[in-house]
Amino acid sequence: MVDIVDDPRIPAGEPSLRARAYGKAAARLIPALVFLFILAWIDRVNVGFAKLSMLSDLKLSEAAYGFGAGVFFLSYFLFEVPSNLLLEKIGARKTLARITILWGLNCIAMAYVRSETWFYILRFTLGMFEAGFFPGVVLYLTYWFPAARRARINGLFMTSFAIAGIIGGPVAGLIMSTMGGVGGHANWQWVFILEGIPSVLAGFAVIFLLPDRPREATWLSNDEAAAIENELAAERRSATCETSFSAALADWRVWLCALIYFGIVSGNATIAFWTPSIIKETGVTDTLRIGLLAALPFIAGTIAMVWNGGHSDRTGERRLHCSIAALIAAVGLAATGALIGSGATALAALTVAAIGILAAFPVFWTIPQALLGGTAAAGGIALINAIGNLAGFAAPYLVGISASVTGSATSGLYVVAVIELTAAAAVFLFRFTQPGR
Repeated sequence: MVDIVDDPRIPAGEPSLRARAYGKAAARLIPALVFLFILAWIDRVNVGFAKLSMLSDLKLSEAAYGFGAGVFFLSYFLFEVPSNLLLEKIGARKTLARITILWGLNCIAMAYVRSETWFYILRFTLGMFEAGFFPGVVLYLTYWFPAARRARINGLFMTSFAIAGIIGGPVAGLIMSTMGGVGGHANWQWVFILEGIPSVLAGFAVIFLLPDRPREATWLSNDEAAAIENELAAERRSATCETSFSAALADWRVWLCALIYFGIVSGNATIAFWTPSIIKETGVTDTLRIGLLAALPFIAGTIAMVWNGGHSDRTGERRLHCSIAALIAAVGLAATGALIGSGATALAALTVAAIGILAAFPVFWTIPQALLGGTAAAGGIALINAIGNLAGFAAPYLVGISASVTGSATSGLYVVAVIELTAAAAVFLFRFTQPGR
């Protein structure tokens, strides 16, 4: 990591001005962004728990569920780049507020689905409304933190993936096991209603609490805000990254990043949408117990994510940290497929998969952040995320077809493991910047 030079105006022995400013920014922004993404992730994947009784109520097949779970990512793909380019123009506060309010309302509407068609429509509109949130946050963090700090900062933000899994499973399981029949609603309907309302409220809070840039943060002194913006400006002046969206589109490395991210996301989408069902295949039937067990892989993944991001920043190495994590994910997914139905050993394999999948994310995003700046960063990061998240459509659908045709998710998990392995190989074999990175 690049050493921080103490500001000469600060007396000896005190923390540097920049270090203090970055500490304040992390303490203020990261918890809020983590909370928002937890809500987004829960509202995106709670259909995995609702599925446990929703399918029989609506008479949907496993394949129809897999398609509906994944169609979210098709609209996500279509609206991702426009949303991030708009963020670059109007700011993060307005963009993230709009996104959060609309996805919350959409989640509530899912409670009133009555047909396969409406299931597909509302999953599609959920993707449309949420599009731009994740790449928007990735872009937003580049307005606050320099490259040398980003793997750790990305990792802290992306713990929201894992924390959402830790919280979402038990909460959904509790709702499913206690709310059935209340107010004339089925248990799966209450999952959507009770998990959609907080997102709507949080969206309005964003308008008042999230500053667009350091200079707008009332909790930073003028010197602290200037220290952050001056360092980021100096970094931009010395960078050799692409700065126009058209140049980013012509850069083969951007497209390779998108394909690699497709591989990483394929594993993440699989464990997000199918963990409850995989645990059920081990013989567990109680929904609360399924929810509690579903949290275990994400707890391990949280620890791995933070450690891998921090270690990558300390060593300055990116490729191996990302590729080894993706390799571990591939092994874990393949082992889960081989052991499915075997109780604790299948859950252990799923935990290994979650460790690798989640540990790859924060380090991966340092690669496109180093390649892109300005409008290229806004559009390029969104493009990479949009293409990568098409795996969120493909992977659950493949596993769904496998479950419908064979009665087990095994063959689908093998396919996803191969995709993850391909991503690991691509990160390892190609040098995106200078040697060793």
